[in-house]
Parts: sequence; structure tokens; C-alpha cells
Amino acid sequence: MSTHPGITIIGSGFAGLGMAIKLKEAGYHDFVILEKAADIGGTWRDNTYPGCACDVPSHMYSFSFELNPNWSRMFSPQTEIRDYMRACVAKYGLAPHLRSGKEVVGLEYDDGANHWRVSTGDGETFTTNAVVSGIGALHVPSLPEIPGRESFRGPSFHSAEWDHSVDLTGKRVAVIGTGASAVQFVPQIAGQASRLHLFQRTPPWIQPKPDFPISPRMKRALALPGAARALRNSIYWALETRALGFTVDPRLMKAHRTMALRHLARQVPDPGLRAKLTPDYTIGCKRILISNDYYPALSRENVEVITDGAAEIRENSIIDSTGREIEVDVIVYGTGFKVTDALNEQRIIGRAGRKIQEAWQDGIEAYYGITTAGFPNLFFLLGPNTGLGHNSVVFMIESQVRYVIDCLRLLSRSGARALDVRPEVQREFNDRLQDRLHELVWNEGGCKSWYLDEHGVNRTVWPGFTFEYWARTRKVRPAAYELIH
Repeated sequence: MSTHPGITIIGSGFAGLGMAIKLKEAGYHDFVILEKAADIGGTWRDNTYPGCACDVPSHMYSFSFELNPNWSRMFSPQTEIRDYMRACVAKYGLAPHLRSGKEVVGLEYDDGANHWRVSTGDGETFTTNAVVSGIGALHVPSLPEIPGRESFRGPSFHSAEWDHSVDLTGKRVAVIGTGASAVQFVPQIAGQASRLHLFQRTPPWIQPKPDFPISPRMKRALALPGAARALRNSIYWALETRALGFTVDPRLMKAHRTMALRHLARQVPDPGLRAKLTPDYTIGCKRILISNDYYPALSRENVEVITDGAAEIRENSIIDSTGREIEVDVIVYGTGFKVTDALNEQRIIGRAGRKIQEAWQDGIEAYYGITTAGFPNLFFLLGPNTGLGHNSVVFMIESQVRYVIDCLRLLSRSGARALDVRPEVQREFNDRLQDRLHELVWNEGGCKSWYLDEHGVNRTVWPGFTFEYWARTRKVRPAAYELIH
């Protein structure tokens, strides 16, 4: 396979595969997909923890051009999502373009030749006209800085790197973190462990999960012409209404708060435990989670919710912030991912030798989350400020893919070798974006979440409706770019 592809895609999750499918459809066949692992799937390959499933309905968390009437549940498990992605690879003939075991370790732009040199961990170099980064945001596990973490003698692992060789039956298990992954795996392991100690820093807001198996009769109905599309559209608009409180006025989140508090009261009868699990921050400023079995799991006699924090880890125990020592056999970290600094740690060198860290010294940003000034023909999928708290990111990916293809067509029409977003255009866009974000729920009452960078600035979430992002990225505005001939 050529090491001089016209386009290089990094990553084979939903973003990379969606980009590849639409490139072929648009007549671009000279591309490679570089994947660091041995197989495709991204997040849905890496996360195999018990109970792993999507928290967006499957009929929406899938490609709009590849509907699947055969999902087994409203919220499908990880294995089913990965099978869907493999089916897409087979159907759209992507296998010849895939290069597995190719971890990209550096990107360097050549000003004279107007192309990128893509370096991989095994020493290979790809020379390419354009690079599409589809690495996503949730792929670099974040481990907490707790003194003594390395000294623990028992098994310990992050939920995204689940060690299936460890049998938790009868073990004393400590779980650190109460985010989206923990809410799914804690109910699965609570019945196996002899004791489960859950270290909770801040309780999440949790709403009921409207999940159910899809009956054979419903699957047959969804196979009828237009039925799956109609269901998808209805789910889309139902989810989009959730954005009103995010994007218009935090006071509109009141109904969501009421629903979550009722769910908590219904599932946790013990007032002491209920008080521990009641958040004290505005709902929506952190990710709202959905679960029907998390609260019942925490109400089990063998489960303890610890709100005092892990102050130190020793060889066989954890010391909480009150000085109490809790002996444990296994530690599971449900502590999420490095999101705002994941892109910042990459080795990317743009025009005139400028490093991405210099361009982002005041915080990561891009024009519509896709292009960054000084880095021509480099496109990010699910880049800065394109994440969501209310709908499917696959919808955002498809909007971005269409925009990237429009950029490539602009290059073809103009005869230019590369395009680079103008710094003043990027600046104006991000100033407007941050002004808007500042008034919204994510900055309410000093709320701290993984949406914010170290300066407390939201570099993760799109502040509007997804149909608004779709409309704004429908067409590339040539004046926004410098065309390099």
C-alpha cells in the first residue's frame, strides 16, 4: 500500500469510518486509515467493561445513511455497536484502506511542498496532502493523582482498560469515580464483590433510562420502508428538546432536575444515602447520566458510598481524607478521560515550524472545531467545542465530514494545494462561542467538570442545537480561508 496517499485518516472509530465512507462516495479513493490498535472501533473497541453500552438510543447513535432496524435494545451494548461498525467496514469496502498497528506519533507540515509528513510509531512515514484526525475525545484514560497509587499490590486498572482476567467474586473492591462508565459497571460487579467501596467526589445527576429490548415484531415493523427513518427522526427531535435548558436558559433545566430527584427518591429510600447521592450543582453543568440499576446497586448491604475522598493508597488499602483505612483487594478507576489536554499533547508542527502547543497556548480552539489557523489541510473530527450533552455525536461527525469534503472540493475548484483558516476568522468565531458559553449552564455556580480546561474555560461542548451546527457547516465560506497555491 502506498505511503503517499492523497488523504490520511487517523483513527477507525465512528469519525474515521464515517470520513472514509463519504470520501469514497465523493470519488476520493486515494486515502489510508491509520489505526494504532489491531482492530477498528475506537471507544467501542477499547471499552469492554461489564455493562458497557451507549447512553444515546442506538437508532440515533449510528450513521444516518446506514440505518440498522435490527438493534436488540433501545440502548445497545458495546459488542453490538462494534459489530455494526465492522459491518460498515465490510459493506463499504474499507478494509483495503485500513492500516492497523500504525500509531501516529507526529505530524509535520512541509511549507515548500505543501504536504504533511505523518510519522508512525514503527518508524514509517506517510507523505500526504491532507490529514483528517478522527481520534475522538474519549481515548486517553485519566488516572487520579493519589499518593501511593503505584504501591498498591493487588490488581488495579482503569475501566477503559478492563482486566477481564481478574475475578472479582468475593473480593473487596474499591471503585474510584462515579462518572458515566462507573454508573454502568458498578451494578454489574456489586453482586460479585464481597464488599464494594465507592469513592465519590461529586454525585452525578441521574435520570431513568428508557431502555427496553426490541421485540421481533418491532424489528419487522422497522424493516418496512421509511419506518427506521421515522423512528430516528422522532428520537432526534426528542433529544434536541433537551438542549433548551443547555442552550437557551439554565432555568429551563428545572423539569430535568425534578425528574432526577424523583428518580433518586423512588430508588433510594434511605435518607442518609439519598443525601450523599443528591448533587448540589445545577443539573446539566456536568453530563447528565441515565441508569435504572445504579441507585439500587448502591443500596445493597455490601456497598458503601464514601464521600471523604481517597487521600492515599497503600499496598493493600486506601486511606480516606478522615484518616480511615479501608482494606481492599482490587481497585477500579472509573475516572474518565483526558479530554481538553488530549489534543494538546500531540506532536503536530504546522506552517513555519509552529507547534500546536504554541497555537493553543491560551487553550485549544478551532474554527467550527474542524480547522486551526497555521495548520493547512489538517481537519479535526469531534475537535474543540463540538461535543454534546444532549444528542448523538455521530450527527456532529456527519456534519463535519460533509464540511471536510466541501473543503476538498474547494481545493479542486480553485487549483490550490492547501487551505488555511484565517486567524481573524478563527478568533472571531471562538470569541462569539465563548461569549455564548459563558452565559450557559456549564459555567453555573463555579461548576467543575471535564468539559472545562485548567483555566475553567469550556473547550468541549457545542453551545447550541445540533441542527444549528448542521446548518452552519453546510457550506464552506471560501473567504474564511487562505488558499495556498
